[in-house]
Amino acid sequence: MALLIKDGTILTANEKGNVLFNTSIKIENGLIRAIIPQNSPETFDSSDVIDARNFVIIPGFVQTHVHLCQTLFRGLADDLPLLDWLRLKIFPMEAAHNKHSMYLSALLGIAELIRSGTTTIMDMGSINHEEEIIQAIGETGLRAFVGKAMMDVNDIYPRLKESTVDSFRSTRDLAERWHNSYNERIHYAVAPRFVLSCSDKLMKDAHELIQNYPGMLYHTHASENKAEIKKVRERCKMDNIEFLHHLGLLSKHSCLAHCVHLNENEYTLLKSTNAKIAHCPSSNMKLGSGIANVPKLLDMKITVSLGADGAPCNNTLDI
Repeated sequence: MALLIKDGTILTANEKGNVLFNTSIKIENGLIRAIIPQNSPETFDSSDVIDARNFVIIPGFVQTHVHLCQTLFRGLADDLPLLDWLRLKIFPMEAAHNKHSMYLSALLGIAELIRSGTTTIMDMGSINHEEEIIQAIGETGLRAFVGKAMMDVNDIYPRLKESTVDSFRSTRDLAERWHNSYNERIHYAVAPRFVLSCSDKLMKDAHELIQNYPGMLYHTHASENKAEIKKVRERCKMDNIEFLHHLGLLSKHSCLAHCVHLNENEYTLLKSTNAKIAHCPSSNMKLGSGIANVPKLLDMKITVSLGADGAPCNNTLDI
C-alpha cells in the first residue's frame, strides 16, 4: 500500500530542530521511504494522496504512563483522594473486567490516543486479561511498552491480588511471549503497581527479570500522594524513592510514574541512578495529589516525560 503526504511543513524534532517547508513524505507498507523536497524530480505513483498544504506534520507523541484497562471507568471515580479512589472505585471495577470488556476498554483508549496524535505509550494493565490489551495494541498499529499490574499485597482491596508465585510466573510468561512482538512494535515492561501493593520479594524479582530481556523496562508508581507516602514510611521506615533504591530498583531502565512529593535525598538518588519520571499533571490535579517540581527535576538533568494516566483520573487521554 502506497501513500503520499504532499507539500506539508515538517517539524523534524531532530537535534538541529530543522523545519522543512513544502515537503512530501513517501510511505510504503507502513514505513516512511523518503522525504521529498518541493520541485524534486522524483516521481511517486500512489494509490492515496493527502494534501498537507497549510498543515504541520510532526512526530507522534509519546506517553509514558497510561492505563488502557481503565478507559471504561471515565467519570465514575470523581472527588476522591488516591487511596480512597483505588479502594472504592478503581480496584473493584478492574476486578470486574472480563476478556471482552478489557479488549473494548483498550480499543476505545487507543482510538482516543491515535486521534490526538499519540503513537507510543507505556501502559500498565491490571492483574487479569493482559493479553486482550496487547492484542488491541497490536491490531491498531500503536507502539507500546506493556505489562500486567503485579500485586501480591492489597490491603486496600484484598480481592484484587495474586500470590507472589503466580504474579511472577504470569509476568514471566507474558514477557516471554510478547516482548518484541508485532514486528517489535510491542515491548514488555514489568509493572509492580506500587510499594503498598507489592511484597519486597515481588518487586525485586520483577526487576531481576528485566536483566534477561534487552530493551525491557521497569514501570511502577511512586510518591504520588501524601497519604500513600505516609503508609510507605510506616511500613518501610523510609520514603518511597529511598525504599526503591534500598531494594536496588532504580536504574536507567526504571520509569516511575508521578514522583510528586520527594525529599532532597530522593532527588539526588534519581539523578545518580538515572531513573526516569513519567509526569502526569492533569491526573495529579484531578486527584488533588499535588504538583511535581518539574523545573527542579529538569535543572538536575533528570529525565521527565509525560503521561495522561488513566481516563478516570483525567477524563481525557489527549496529550
